[in-house]
Amino acid sequence: MTPTFSILNIRLFIAFKVFFNSRFYYPVFTILFLDFGLTVAQFSILNAVWAATIVLAEVPSGALADIIGRKRLLVFATFIMIVEIGIISFVPRTDPSIIFIIFLINRVLSGLAEAAASGADEAIAYDSLAAKGDPDQWGRVLEVLMRFQSIGFIVAMSVGAAIYDPNLLEKICRFFGLAITFSQETTMRFPLYLTFILAICAFVTTLRMEDPDSSPSVSDTQTSPVRQAFGLTLKAGLWIFKTPFALSVILFGMLFDGIIRMTITLSSQYYRMIELPESTFGIIGSLVAMFGLVIPKMAKKIAENNSPPHAIWITAGLTLTGLATMSFFWPYAGLLPALITFSAMYFTGFFVSFYINQITSSDQRATVLSFKGLAYNISYGVLGILYALVLKIKKQSIHSGDVENTVFMDTFSWFPITFIIWFFILLAIYLLWLKKPSSSP
Repeated sequence: MTPTFSILNIRLFIAFKVFFNSRFYYPVFTILFLDFGLTVAQFSILNAVWAATIVLAEVPSGALADIIGRKRLLVFATFIMIVEIGIISFVPRTDPSIIFIIFLINRVLSGLAEAAASGADEAIAYDSLAAKGDPDQWGRVLEVLMRFQSIGFIVAMSVGAAIYDPNLLEKICRFFGLAITFSQETTMRFPLYLTFILAICAFVTTLRMEDPDSSPSVSDTQTSPVRQAFGLTLKAGLWIFKTPFALSVILFGMLFDGIIRMTITLSSQYYRMIELPESTFGIIGSLVAMFGLVIPKMAKKIAENNSPPHAIWITAGLTLTGLATMSFFWPYAGLLPALITFSAMYFTGFFVSFYINQITSSDQRATVLSFKGLAYNISYGVLGILYALVLKIKKQSIHSGDVENTVFMDTFSWFPITFIIWFFILLAIYLLWLKKPSSSP
């Protein structure tokens, strides 16, 4: 039996996740699009296209990974990442309509890359561990992965925000005795250039991967991969619905991920409401990423030494405590409940991956994980639409003052209320319908 981290695919899996996800433009994501000349409305449209692409491609890509091999899907994903980052890194700022089209292509390709990587990455790593090592060490792999991803995220957040600021770069140059002048036109591309380099690193990493012996390959039959993918998708979907524990994990993960991700999306506005200066936002992002250095170890002990319901109650307690206290918008002190809420995201990610990989067979692992990703994105999208409707209705009842900020504060309580309602609905479904003596590991 090979030691866990001596298995090549395990090391390459961790490197791939860091290269693929540590994007230097994340801390300036919104203003980057706007500085290219896009409007807020166009930015919203582009994000909707990105989410829709993932939803449409998520499960089919997972099924293809189970049929033609996980490595091929990961190589495809990283190649698409190179293209999607490359076209916006070097596109000239000319006609705004052309810029929009380029960014539209970028969002579609980005969605395809995310969908292709989702499921295939964990599947190739877990199957390699099962084939050459001890699958019970998967929790340890997730722990180390989250630590490295946190380090990558901290570096990306700090460096990406710094190199975007021309004034800061000029001050750094003057400190070293260099008289160099920067413009926003120039520095706005620096985070993209660094991400482009990471995309190349991710591509090289996937080329070195090898599908384990237990991983499916292209069929020798006359059946086309597309038809096989459809059949495997149907098979995996039916397996999920016939396996109470798997369905329960996905449904609870869907609720936690959707609510917390929506809160993270709105975090910059929340920080403004609790009177934190914008200059601290990048530091806060790095602080949140540091949770990844400690929470995975805690989650691993909980998952290995306690029952799945214990993990659910811990995550639910953190989520509800954070969301409820965030609704008070305490000046400065409001950062603490935000950190509690965001910490629940790390627990959710660890627990769902731990339990799903534990009970899923190798031949459909990527497909099942893609169903999980599909559920997450549907949850996030539906919550976004519902919250937009709530905002619109609330705005119609306010006719004076700072409407945007007032509406934001008045509607934030919608998150803990929604969480409570749906948590107990899922709990009732689990207790009355899904729970069976054999429904958990």
